[in-house]
Amino acid sequence: MTGLTSTTVRCVGGIVFDAHGSLLLIRRVNDPGSGQWSLPGGRVEPGESDKEAVIRELREETGLDVIPGTLVGSVTRGPFEIHDYACEVAGGVLTPGDDASDARWSDAADLTALDAAGELVDALYVTLRGWNALPRA
Repeated sequence: MTGLTSTTVRCVGGIVFDAHGSLLLIRRVNDPGSGQWSLPGGRVEPGESDKEAVIRELREETGLDVIPGTLVGSVTRGPFEIHDYACEVAGGVLTPGDDASDARWSDAADLTALDAAGELVDALYVTLRGWNALPRA
């Protein structure tokens, strides 16, 4: 955790697309962002690598088994330093759990509508657009 202060919380997220190019989203139960749609993810536990944390968090929140790939980008939201990784679904059944009250695949029109309605976590749409990671469908 070189360069991070003791108040920084390292987190990970998964950027997952289905075969049609829709993006995986979860509706958060807890703050920050309670009730809003976000990428699945969460805190990196002590002794865990980012990739191990992505696998665990996505299984807990979505029921899906994923294979993490490259780092797409990082953002800081308050004390949370979030590292988002491209992921591929390897198995499982989409089922919300843990910090997710709902989970869904979001196509381009749906994501735009969620953003316009203020239902996405702060700056998610702008961040994904900047990373060229918006839904392709």
